[in-house]
Amino acid sequence: MTEELHIEKTVLPPGWLSTEVDTLCEVEYGTRVVRKRDGGTIYPVYGGGGATFFMDTFNRENCLVVARFAMSKKCTRFINGKFFLNDSGLSVKPRNTDLISQKFLNKYFIFLNDYIYSLARGTAQKNLNVPTFRKLLISYPKSTHQQKQIVDTLDKAFAAIDTAKANAEQNLKNAKELFESYLQNVFENKGGDWEEKTLGEVCSITSKLIDPKESAHQELTHIGAGNIVSEKGELINLKTAKEENLISGKFIFDESMVLYSKIRPYLKKIVKCDFIGLCSADIYPLVPNKEKISQAFLFLLLSSHHFTKYAIAGSERAGMPKVNRKTLFAYSFNCPTVSEQNTITKKSDSLIIETKKLEAIYTQKIADLEEMKKSVLQKAFSGQFNTVN
Repeated sequence: MTEELHIEKTVLPPGWLSTEVDTLCEVEYGTRVVRKRDGGTIYPVYGGGGATFFMDTFNRENCLVVARFAMSKKCTRFINGKFFLNDSGLSVKPRNTDLISQKFLNKYFIFLNDYIYSLARGTAQKNLNVPTFRKLLISYPKSTHQQKQIVDTLDKAFAAIDTAKANAEQNLKNAKELFESYLQNVFENKGGDWEEKTLGEVCSITSKLIDPKESAHQELTHIGAGNIVSEKGELINLKTAKEENLISGKFIFDESMVLYSKIRPYLKKIVKCDFIGLCSADIYPLVPNKEKISQAFLFLLLSSHHFTKYAIAGSERAGMPKVNRKTLFAYSFNCPTVSEQNTITKKSDSLIIETKKLEAIYTQKIADLEEMKKSVLQKAFSGQFNTVN
């Protein structure tokens, strides 16, 4: 049985009705506005997702919003207060609150969120299939008192889940900050024999531009900024030059180098290499001078908050933030001996392992709590809550 059949043809609990969205609700599109022409300072502008900018006028207040264009997985939300709804969203409210309350409708649309997202058309940008959306069936008790009981029960359950989720998210944040705290301590508390150096004194860029179409390079793995996971030093979705059908020039890197993405330095896209491959022009393939700095310590240095802050400040520009080579190599830091570097990186490797374990635990906890919400909603709207008419 498909998800659509499950939602639209489920057996109703006793005393419940089922009505199409278009019959039960008023569905209104937002109005197209743009920041440059319409921007202000008072009311947030919403559409298919979160607030994007502000305006000095509003067209909605305390309203349920569904994404219409550029849909994300969270495509339904209730927005408190006054706001402006642009044309990438639509609002939904009951035609008759004697039949269904706004609060019940809000919860029901959270329940339908994943299904509504599945109605999206398109690949690069997902847009809502509005005619199908209008025909969705809303199931609800005939008794508005029973609707209120369900909403109250959900509110209590969600409050408990949200508290647990907030605790898990804080624990996840703390786990992620462990590593950054260690790095900050390393670079703020220098040893007596550490020497001040610039990045240009301890590493270089020697890689040459090559033609990826040549047979000798076809089986080499290609790395672009999009393949590097922010702040993790990990790679994803790797393909060879042949698989990507590369035609423009690339740079060769090897297992001795550290790859640093020069684009958007706040994303901290840095990775140590353990193989020979190709990288795109938006990446610096840095070769450490082994007598002055190890590959592992260079990776830590580029990952540190202090360097990232420096790189961000040096990349400010009207267009895409980018760290140029002169700025990169001018970075000054206190450099320990290679022996001390090895001690520091050995400890950091152990800390990374422990941090990743904690991150995995809390990430799973958050996912479990989200699933718990879905389970509670499923029970609520299948008549499994004990309510009195």
